[in-house]
Amino acid sequence: MNKKKSRVTILYVLSVSLLTASLITVFLAYYYSTMQFQLLDGFCGEITKKYPDSKQTILEILKSGKVYPIADTDESFLLSFGYKQSDFGSINGQVLILASVGFLLGGALFLFTFAYWKRKSAVRIESLTNYLEKVNTGGQGALLDVPEDEFSQLQDEIYKTITTLYQTRDAALKEKSNYADNLSNIAHQLKTPITAISLSVQMMKEHPSSDYSEQIRRQLYRLIHLEEALLLLSRIDAGTLALKQTTVDVFTLLTLASDNLQELFIQKGISIDVPEMGEIDIIADLNWTMEAIINLMKNCMEHTKAGTTVHCSYEKNPLYVQIQIWDEGHGFAKEELPHLFERFYRGKNGNANGIGIGLSLSKAIIEMQNGIIRAFNLHESGACFEIRFYSH
Repeated sequence: MNKKKSRVTILYVLSVSLLTASLITVFLAYYYSTMQFQLLDGFCGEITKKYPDSKQTILEILKSGKVYPIADTDESFLLSFGYKQSDFGSINGQVLILASVGFLLGGALFLFTFAYWKRKSAVRIESLTNYLEKVNTGGQGALLDVPEDEFSQLQDEIYKTITTLYQTRDAALKEKSNYADNLSNIAHQLKTPITAISLSVQMMKEHPSSDYSEQIRRQLYRLIHLEEALLLLSRIDAGTLALKQTTVDVFTLLTLASDNLQELFIQKGISIDVPEMGEIDIIADLNWTMEAIINLMKNCMEHTKAGTTVHCSYEKNPLYVQIQIWDEGHGFAKEELPHLFERFYRGKNGNANGIGIGLSLSKAIIEMQNGIIRAFNLHESGACFEIRFYSH
């Protein structure tokens, strides 16, 4: 606790203590005054019952200030002679003065403490208001360097809210920038096949040939593939891609993915090795996860030469299931590694007909299923993709 807060607390405790002590003093004085009156009243009553002629003597004794307390009675002797309770207590004397002084001091101290706290609160509220105004006008939302007090929790919550707003703003700006880049990339991807189709149509008019029809067919297929990939990306971004979470055997997953690429592997003269390494399951969507694996296998196939092999392996530990897919090619260029999973990114040795979406799709599908993916070069040779599906 800081010194200022400690002083305010001490002043509050002291003022309340003085007020309480003053009230207790008045209460005790009143209580003992009542006891004195009752005792003296009982004493005088008993005497006059036994000795009716002693009334004059009792009055003289009372006037002399001598008191003889005895048991209470139902009849009040002193009231019949005009005596009151206050005539036999010291509440009108020093006790009353002391209680009054204490009450006044306590009240004054309480008011002073309240005024001090109110002024201090006004200063803190003003500082928080200036802080928010500074943030609203574009200033930095740094944490205020002030001692801890009753407004510290509010200040912390304001700082958390401002930090969250800054993060949201930065994310929105980044998303806007990515959106503009994606539009530019999409326009570029559309421009290439459309230009090729336009040139083929023009050449067909001048020199009719079936070769141009084949070129148009290939470009139309590319456009259809681009459209499907973009629709899938938009569903992933919007969070509307429904994944059916089931228990999937990893060996079955890799085998099905490799079977879908069997013809391409045969055309390229490349083999694929999927060893059976025991029964290991993951919780994932079979079809979409297979699509992600196919993209990785295809990428390895495109970056290795004929006569080589694309390898697969998998293993399990208490934290995750790990899958590795690698080739025997030259590996990734060092400058390409940070950009491999970016949308529309194509490396120097990438497929000329590719659109640069396959790896980004694989990454998105895997991450939606509590997994991560990374790419690296092996020590000997070749590029490797490593996937981890976490258990929790």
